[in-house]
Amino acid sequence: MELTKPKKSFLQKIIAIILGFGPGIFAIGYTIGTGSVTAMIVAGSKFNMQLLWVLLVSCLFSGILMFAYGNYALITGETALFGFKKHFKFGKILAIAIIIGITFGQWNSLMGILGISSNIIFEILVLNFEGLSAYKYETVLVTAIVIIVVFYLLMLVGKYTFFEKILVIFVTLMGMSFVLSLCFVQPLSVDVIKGLIPTIPDVPGGKMLVAAFVGTTMASATFLSRPLFVKGKGWTIKNLDQQKRDSITAAILIFVISGVIMAVAAGALYYQGKEVTQVLDMANTLEPVAGKWAVSIFFFGALSAGLSSIFPCLLIAPLLIADYQSGELDTNSRQFRIITAVACLVALIGPAFGANPIEIQILSQVFNVFVLPIVILGIIMIVNSKKIMKGYKTSLFVNIGLFASLLFACIISYNGVLALMEYF
Repeated sequence: MELTKPKKSFLQKIIAIILGFGPGIFAIGYTIGTGSVTAMIVAGSKFNMQLLWVLLVSCLFSGILMFAYGNYALITGETALFGFKKHFKFGKILAIAIIIGITFGQWNSLMGILGISSNIIFEILVLNFEGLSAYKYETVLVTAIVIIVVFYLLMLVGKYTFFEKILVIFVTLMGMSFVLSLCFVQPLSVDVIKGLIPTIPDVPGGKMLVAAFVGTTMASATFLSRPLFVKGKGWTIKNLDQQKRDSITAAILIFVISGVIMAVAAGALYYQGKEVTQVLDMANTLEPVAGKWAVSIFFFGALSAGLSSIFPCLLIAPLLIADYQSGELDTNSRQFRIITAVACLVALIGPAFGANPIEIQILSQVFNVFVLPIVILGIIMIVNSKKIMKGYKTSLFVNIGLFASLLFACIISYNGVLALMEYF
């Protein structure tokens, strides 16, 4: 007699699909954090949907780069920096430069993430305890310390599947919150179409936001860490098709969620002539139509985005160093605990000095673009080497995408230099 499995409800099916998401969830965690939310909201409030084309191009190239790095890992069994060091003449210097560049950008981003998350929690607390408003600095700092200590303790659990499930929860909450927000406010359809036409706002801060967009969407950390997460998932060369689908799905979700955030800001703030300069300004994105619920809805979305980024940002330095050393990450090692502890202390610098977390966040995303051309050039050289790829031939479409992304990254890096010169 055959036993029939009980039918799953629609909600159970949705949960199963979400929990079945692969290493792409880390790509979303790295990409759509508080930095991305900040950049999208600031851009939407200042320039409407004008920078939508930058987001689209960045996500297209991100999908191709995730696919290329994932395939390299499955075919060779190697990770990125370990492969650079092993196969290139100046590979050691290249790998060390990448580690320093990405760690600098991600740790700076971590300062902004922690600052924004702490400020959001402070604003929620003030709604219920008005007396706290006189102690903003102290409350924000204590909140930041509590958050980072909790995350450090969670890091000590040290299991890939644990990190993945935590990220799935945060990313799902974030996506649902901002989609709900879009139900209250939307930009004009004609503005969305115009946003797909390549233009750079010719105003102070325009170049900075373009560079920040690319820095947060085409994050080098996303591509370099993918081989480690693919291996952590237990995938092998038999999972090439699954790896391809995972890359495409991650790129599409990054575009959709980021685009929704920008659209919400454009619909709620741009048409009223309001700009975002402080954290509470972002929470007020929905206030005209949702009243006090606006802060609560934004709270869940932005805080989930922030929390989904803290894990990957804390992981990035030990990931890259482990990659360089042997291609394996030991989350129970003394090295892992020390490096993540240092990252936690760095994260507290912004809240400790009372710095504006929005400015820190935008600047950190700009710094991320400078290492991007090297990261793209490295994978182009590797995937086109028949010896390294064991006879596997990279398709013409992927090569065109890789070279186009290299050109795009070089242009954006130059744009980033101009933006920083204007800022300082």
